[in-house]
Amino acid sequence: MPDYIIIGGGSAGCVLAARLSKNPDISVLLIEAGPRDRNPYIHLPVGFFKMTAGRLIWGYRTEAGRQIGGRQLVYPQARVLGGGSSINAQVYTRGSPEDFNGWRDREGCMGWGYADVLPYFRKAEGNDTFGGDCHGSDGPLGVSSQTPHPLTRAFVQAGQDAGLPFNADFNAGRQEGIGFYQTTTRNGRRSSTATAYLHPAASRPNLEVRTDTTILRIMVQNGCAIGVEILENGRPTLVRAEREVILTAGAIGSPKLLMLSGLGPADHLRAHGIDVLRDLPQVGQNLQDHTAVDVIGALRGPFGIDRYKKRHWQVAAGLEYALFRKGPVASNIVEAGGYWWGDRNETTPDIQMHFLPGAGIEEGIGTVPGGHGCTLNSYHLRPRSRGSVTLASADPGAAPRIDPNSFADPYDLDRAVDGIRMCQEILSQPSFRRYLRDIHLPGLQVRTQSEYQEFARQHARTSYHPVGTCRMGGSDDAVVDPQLRLRGIDRLRVCDSSVMPRLVSANTNAATIMIAERAADLLME
Repeated sequence: MPDYIIIGGGSAGCVLAARLSKNPDISVLLIEAGPRDRNPYIHLPVGFFKMTAGRLIWGYRTEAGRQIGGRQLVYPQARVLGGGSSINAQVYTRGSPEDFNGWRDREGCMGWGYADVLPYFRKAEGNDTFGGDCHGSDGPLGVSSQTPHPLTRAFVQAGQDAGLPFNADFNAGRQEGIGFYQTTTRNGRRSSTATAYLHPAASRPNLEVRTDTTILRIMVQNGCAIGVEILENGRPTLVRAEREVILTAGAIGSPKLLMLSGLGPADHLRAHGIDVLRDLPQVGQNLQDHTAVDVIGALRGPFGIDRYKKRHWQVAAGLEYALFRKGPVASNIVEAGGYWWGDRNETTPDIQMHFLPGAGIEEGIGTVPGGHGCTLNSYHLRPRSRGSVTLASADPGAAPRIDPNSFADPYDLDRAVDGIRMCQEILSQPSFRRYLRDIHLPGLQVRTQSEYQEFARQHARTSYHPVGTCRMGGSDDAVVDPQLRLRGIDRLRVCDSSVMPRLVSANTNAATIMIAERAADLLME
């Protein structure tokens, strides 16, 4: 019988399995629904564009969005060892200090202020460029600076032409400005939590990893989590935990599994014939995500990476990577971006941008006439809209209902328009204009505020940053307390992106890894 059962081998689960099993007196079982991370595209930084569709994701779609023209969005969530860190675009940003201080001061999450979490960011990080008080150099997670594409350099120059200062390090306490992103890569390969944390720990006799395993529910007796029920040889089987069950299935998977286990909003559970073990009204609520809109530029010629869609260029890129670990295969493509203000009343920047020197790279994002383009997306960092994750049925194999509720608050829509206009302004600067034929989307027909709003509604998409559905807080209505313990149930914790009470002003993978690092210490205490 293992001491700890970890449900979900994603960004957080791999960290926890490695950290807890470091103690030889503790036994750990990690259970992952998906396969091992053997797909070669996982480990090539450029391979992320293959990951927003296929068998390594759950295949979710959202409910029809009321404020986005009734569209259902593709909502990729990883189903593979390493989770989001195995399929994401590898951009390494943490969030602003004010984000974490807000968790502490507004949400009652004592021990989660910036000064508290910074040591865990540093503990995780093995940075090849930056040091000092804000960075770690010998942590398991590889964090690297890239050699940017010439078009990416032109974008960063154009941002400075537009009035944004150059920012050499978005993770040093101040985000505003334009610059090059660091990535979770090492020596030209992706550094997921599976490769950085779990694989080096795989030979430990006290660590067992089960993949391709369906988890049916968490088993609770007399208010205490005793283990998990899995599907084994076609039959439900109970696997017991000696100490605790740790849920790390992410912002969609964690609330779904809690509700299937009878832990969630009582009326909703009863409606699906599920026995209520604990009425937790906020399970599955408070869903937050960054809703992005892409501005697509058409280039005057083959200045970007779209030429690598042709076979002979792919062969050349493959040889360059095989020989030198350089070139487009070693790039995450999302090499630069920036932070700036849409609402100047905000203390810190509220818009983030990502630049890609190509078009049609990600699922659902269109190409351009002539075949050579670039993409600059933006999103409002701290959305006011809140969505939900609920059950479609009591069948563990059924997809949940995911409703991001994007743009429900008109403030978020106005900020999206700010981001679109900002992207257009940057791409129109002299430093970039010499490469640009025209801005393909939005076209010249989009001029008024209402036309920009309609464009945002029609082209909005997820940025793959869902959080908040098992909200942490100091009040009794929070799903977990600041020690990540599920309220009202003993020996059960949630330790992943779902516990973030508010979305961080950044990509979410680094903050999720930080949560797992801190959770490991909380468990060891």
